[in-house]
Amino acid sequence: MKNPIKTKLAAFVALLLFTTCIASIANAQERSSMRRADSRIDKMDMKQIPYRIPQNPEDISPLLCGEKIPMAVLVDVSGKRFDLNRAISQKPTILVFYRGGWCPYCTRQLSGLQEAFPGLEEMGYQLIAISTDESEGLMKAAAKEKLSYTLLSDADLSLSKQMGIAYKAPKDYWEILPKTTRGKDTDLLLPVPSVFILDQKGTIHFEFINPDFKQRLSSNLLLAAASSIKEDL
Repeated sequence: MKNPIKTKLAAFVALLLFTTCIASIANAQERSSMRRADSRIDKMDMKQIPYRIPQNPEDISPLLCGEKIPMAVLVDVSGKRFDLNRAISQKPTILVFYRGGWCPYCTRQLSGLQEAFPGLEEMGYQLIAISTDESEGLMKAAAKEKLSYTLLSDADLSLSKQMGIAYKAPKDYWEILPKTTRGKDTDLLLPVPSVFILDQKGTIHFEFINPDFKQRLSSNLLLAAASSIKEDL
């Protein structure tokens, strides 16, 4: 039997985390308004204007709550094309961006997500995790961590760029990224690990984005946040 006090506490912490997260993003957005005004462009011109690469994870300008994610067709573990927006239109979605299966903090997060997956499914969510790994790397991660949710490849970081979470990888990663992405990550970028909760229109209702890649949203807090906003989706 669930402890009602712990349940209420988890929900309270999730709401507090949500408020703090949005407040911090709003403050960062205010500080970087001029930079964001230059970098945010109309979708019609997306292919014509190059992405302005943030040099540090603290400099990113992510999409905010209330905004919709862009259109994207990615690749799954089998190398098949996956229409992300079509999948999202079918049910509320937990969308997770992680660096790759080679990152120990990411593999720990993937394992935690697997633990939370049954609870998320019970609430009516689907779980989709996206990384820079090519299909082969996704398959290895799925097998090693025994994952049963969807893994997708954003090896060229085209979606991560549009989400506003891609930044220039430190030099320590310049050797591994061409290998794990099969040369698709030509700009040597990494995504800031992020979690988004979306409705079926692709609108963001919750997000957790931390420039410190060692800090990830726990499975318990994810479940609490997903539960607390489910009625709004």
